[in-house]
Amino acid sequence: MYNHFQNYSVRMNEETYIIDKKGRKIAVQVPIKTYEKLVADSEELDEIKEYRKAKARKSDPIPYEQAFSEIEKAAE
Repeated sequence: MYNHFQNYSVRMNEETYIIDKKGRKIAVQVPIKTYEKLVADSEELDEIKEYRKAKARKSDPIPYEQAFSEIEKAAE
């Protein structure tokens, strides 16, 4: 199989914008480390939102074993 990228070496220090024919930004290329940090930060924010929603619910606490069992079943 031919590797189309074997002769290329690209080093990115910052984002690069992709623009359309009218000069509008339509996409962005970022270094992989930046992308990975953005994904991790996004996942962390989602977890914080879920925690806050759960904490705001008015409900009685349940035993740890029951909670763990419900989480395991939901993951299947």
